[in-house]
Formats: sequence, structure tokens, C-alpha cells
Amino acid sequence: MAPRRGADPPERITGPIFYLDNSLGIRYTDIRLMPDAFDRFLPLSPATLHILLSLAGDDLHGYAIMQEIARQSGGKYKMGPGTLYDNLQKLIERDWVHELGHRPVDDDPRRRYYRLTAAGRGVLSAETARLTDVVREARSRLQMAKPRRA
Repeated sequence: MAPRRGADPPERITGPIFYLDNSLGIRYTDIRLMPDAFDRFLPLSPATLHILLSLAGDDLHGYAIMQEIARQSGGKYKMGPGTLYDNLQKLIERDWVHELGHRPVDDDPRRRYYRLTAAGRGVLSAETARLTDVVREARSRLQMAKPRRA
């Protein structure tokens, strides 16, 4: 059954293959969904945002995700393994991240790799759009509120 226009999407998106048009930030199947299809999941927690952002570029294992988060934040946000793996489990359950398991060419068989799904990319895109609007509003208000001379 196809989703109705304006209907809430399921937390776990299944069914036909999803195509993502990054230029528009809209997910497609055989039916075009609204760009705000993921708004009900927003705002994301900082941990979720950083995990999704770290996986947007490449498949990574847990320790590499923690390193990428530290790199992207300039060392201002450091995530421990407990926070990482608790959040990864939630993201896997929501089908925003897929666990790939270990890679046969990897030197450590304990490493499990993770990949951002189309739904995860859609949520990340919606959150970055939301944050862009927040920053735009903040800059606008800060420019209007210039200090007055006494």
C-alpha cells in the first residue's frame, strides 16, 4: 500500500528500492514523497546526528566512527563506546544504519562495519536543512540586535 500524501512514514522503511536525489534532498520510490517525510524524527540528538554524519561518507567500523566524529567536530565532541553502540543499535532498529558485519580483508575479525541507509540519509538531510534554518534565523536576529550606545 502506497503512503498517502502528508501521512507519517513508518519508522522502518521497507518495500521497493529507494533512490535518493541528493540535489533535492528527496527520497523517491515509484511515488514521490514529501521532502518533510522525516520531520517527525527531528530534532536529532547530538549523538545520532554525529553518527549519521560520520557514516555519510563511507562505511566505517565502530572505532573509526568515534575517530571521524572527533575529527569532524574538531575534537569538541568525543563519543565513548557505550554511547556509540547504544545509539548504533537504535539506528539499526530504525533502519537508518545497516550493520555489514566484518570484512574478510580486514585484519581484525572483531570489527563490524556500518553503512548509512537511504532512510538514514533522508533523516540526515532533513536535520541539516532544519539546522540551516536555525542558523539563518540566529544570524538574522543577532544582526538586528546590535548593541546601542548609551
